[in-house]
Amino acid sequence: MRGSAYSAKQSYILDTVYQFTNLSCNYTCWDDKLSGINCLNKYPFQFFSQDLFTGGTSTTADAILWILGELVNHPASFKKLREEIDSVVGTERLADEADIPNLPYFQACVKEAMRLHPPVPLFDRVCREDCKLAGHDIPKGITMIMNAYSIMRDPKIWDNPNDFIPERFLTEHDSTKGQNLQIYVPFGGGRRMCPGTNMSSSLINCSVSAMVQCFDWKVVGGDGPDGSKVNMDTKAGVTMSLDKPFMSTPVLHRNLFSA
Repeated sequence: MRGSAYSAKQSYILDTVYQFTNLSCNYTCWDDKLSGINCLNKYPFQFFSQDLFTGGTSTTADAILWILGELVNHPASFKKLREEIDSVVGTERLADEADIPNLPYFQACVKEAMRLHPPVPLFDRVCREDCKLAGHDIPKGITMIMNAYSIMRDPKIWDNPNDFIPERFLTEHDSTKGQNLQIYVPFGGGRRMCPGTNMSSSLINCSVSAMVQCFDWKVVGGDGPDGSKVNMDTKAGVTMSLDKPFMSTPVLHRNLFSA
């Protein structure tokens, strides 16, 4: 009975949102074959909504764990980051979104962790015209799969590509050997890049900064001789997530949540 009530409530919510967005009307699609057809009806919209919520939350949560894991495994970077936040923000309040532009090392740490562990390592694009890429003929209409993980660990582009070195992002042409940073693509690239990039970045910035400001982290059952290292193995899947749960005990460093 409870399951039926929940299903009915869920259906009601979807119907309400669907009617609100007025998606039932016909319109012309970008594809001539679909012109005049009701391109987005109730059911695709349901799946689209699920993608927004599940895709946007799980990948952001995974990214936060990767960033925190790298910082815990590199205590010198963790200490340097905390000192930067304390010097810019102070010790009486939490860092907020307005502080991030003034925290270059914080931005570098986030970017470096995202370079090593992009939330979605593969993304696809449809070729709009015949072209040649690296000596290969690519016909129009073919779907190409880009490997963001390999791109951002390519030794031809990055120095020491498998190492966590935030300093590489502190200058404009840091580790890219004179090339521009368009090769940094944790959210994809171009006009079809992840639409939730700004929201995800905001959540990541606020969460990670608070975790660094307020807590020290004692890893439980980790790697290394003393078990103090976070296991950074990757679970198989479409998105990148830790193979083993991030288990640690947060030790209060400074209580700013009541400030």
